[in-house]
Amino acid sequence: MTEQQHGLEQRIRAIEDRFAVYNLIASHPPSADTGAAAYAEAVYTEDGIFDRGAELSGATGNRALGALLQSEGHRAAIAGGLAHFTGLPHVTLDGDSAIVISYLQILTPKKSGEAVEVPNHGASRGYHIHRVVTNRWDLVRTEAGWKIKRRTIRLVDGSEPSREILRDALTAYA
Repeated sequence: MTEQQHGLEQRIRAIEDRFAVYNLIASHPPSADTGAAAYAEAVYTEDGIFDRGAELSGATGNRALGALLQSEGHRAAIAGGLAHFTGLPHVTLDGDSAIVISYLQILTPKKSGEAVEVPNHGASRGYHIHRVVTNRWDLVRTEAGWKIKRRTIRLVDGSEPSREILRDALTAYA
């Protein structure tokens, strides 16, 4: 294999890795909004960690993460119209590991107030942005593909922990 062919293979692998990571992260909102325990069990490592900070309980282990999506509280949130809305993630690949930084909004339907009619789109009371968080996803490549080793979220509330996560997306520019 020539040096040029090797370089091309490396570039193609990086493109394929990036697409796989994007798909992994993009699958989170549909899985959270449907309570898809099988998703969490498949995409987290066996010892994967979901760190939600001090204000909310997290979980350790892919089975525990799947159970979290099936919990009574989460099912009630889904029944109430819970919607996870994520922004385009920033992905840093480093061999068999990756760091992904993204925002996540949690939306819920407004239950009161006057409905607003939008031509050709029906009437709605709109949505309430319940919370906005920053995410740091620490990923590892496994024989089964990319998996989540740790996910850390912090509330965007003006405090340092949220900005610290965002700074991780900017280290290449420092």
